[in-house]
Amino acid sequence: MKKLIAVLSISALFLTGCGSGGGDVKNLGVSAFAEKIADKSIIRVDVRTPAEFASGHIEGAINIDWESGHFEADINALDKTKSYAIYCRSGNRSGQASALMVQDGFKSIYNLKGGVIDWTMNSMTLVTK
Repeated sequence: MKKLIAVLSISALFLTGCGSGGGDVKNLGVSAFAEKIADKSIIRVDVRTPAEFASGHIEGAINIDWESGHFEADINALDKTKSYAIYCRSGNRSGQASALMVQDGFKSIYNLKGGVIDWTMNSMTLVTK
């Protein structure tokens, strides 16, 4: 029950665009996301499981598993002043992760709407290295 309440609270933050950290989440379609990550200063974060990440991910991405049980500790080790491009399989986990990051004080978050599903449907490539 506590987990459900936490997920609903995070989802509400995501949907309203609010957060105590003062940042915001910009939800981008595939083309806009691809343009954004062309800027090498944007840190790409794949929030899928390590197995999903290994099966194919956006080039240059780091893997921080939303379902790991220590996601919040892992992201809080990152520089909150930098910009992050977040994605997952469908946009659900990355949406929740993005909202949590804003709540935790991150200032600039870009979320890939539709995730890897839309990415690959738009003929964008994934790497396995």
